[in-house]
Amino acid sequence: MNGRNHSIVSEFVFLGLTNTWEIQLLLFVLSFLFYFASVMGNLVIVFTVTLDAHLHSPMYFLLTNLSVIDMLFCSIIAPKMIYDIFKKHKAISFCGCITQIFCSHAVGGTEMVLLIAMAFDRYVAICKPLHYVTIMSPRICLYFLVTSWIIGLIHSLVQLVFVVDLPFCGPNVLDSFYCDLPRLLRLACTNTQELEFMVTVNSGLISVGSFALLVISYVFILFTVWKHSSGGSSKALSTLSAHITVVVLFFGPLMFFYTWPSPTSHLDKYLAIFDAFITPFLNPVIYTFRNKEMKVAMRRLCVRLVHAGKIS
Repeated sequence: MNGRNHSIVSEFVFLGLTNTWEIQLLLFVLSFLFYFASVMGNLVIVFTVTLDAHLHSPMYFLLTNLSVIDMLFCSIIAPKMIYDIFKKHKAISFCGCITQIFCSHAVGGTEMVLLIAMAFDRYVAICKPLHYVTIMSPRICLYFLVTSWIIGLIHSLVQLVFVVDLPFCGPNVLDSFYCDLPRLLRLACTNTQELEFMVTVNSGLISVGSFALLVISYVFILFTVWKHSSGGSSKALSTLSAHITVVVLFFGPLMFFYTWPSPTSHLDKYLAIFDAFITPFLNPVIYTFRNKEMKVAMRRLCVRLVHAGKIS
């Protein structure tokens, strides 16, 4: 790939977050704990929904796939960052950098579409409950999942198809702990203003547009719940508040990354920690501790596992 784009640079060097040993130790411990908790928490959701027949519904099908995406998203950046914390020379190959950008944008774009599908699922469940089973059929759910991955992959490919041919002849230092597109473009040995604008349009406007669409849909749903308040309104509000929290946590840092004129401050890489570690960790917490059905299903699963262990 380096020969193809005539780059002299064969690797990129990360400056990381800090050079202070005490802070590095704290970062290592917290990053490892959050990453481990994120993977385990999302795995619990996947296994609980898969093994409990009571949760075989469109909402939990989408939630399971969101958990899979969260595990993939945090695994793209977190292991490399944890591995590099104590290293003086934090390097990544050119191919590795491009792969990291491609995977993060593909998975991130997929999650955007999936969150919209989850909002649509809640809209149908609350606003059209009599038609819910018909509208949210297994075929439609599978269509949502396939479409979200196709859009995510296209979103990522459209940007990187131009980046891989850019010449990189130095410097090769990225003031971050992972490869991100805006900073990488500024290292190219050519004018990249048009590409930077394309990234802003592709990633920035998609993030803002998706967020606006989700906010509007949830406002409409909340208005419907308030208008037709009934015994199930508290359950609907609890579910909606969980969805809204996830949307805000996911889109907040993304909109900052790709709508800010240029990554000149250190704020973006600290926000990236939030997106890479905190959000995937909070998602299973939000969807388990604020969801009675999930908690009951987890208890049933624990009882089954204990009973199976005693029999064996």
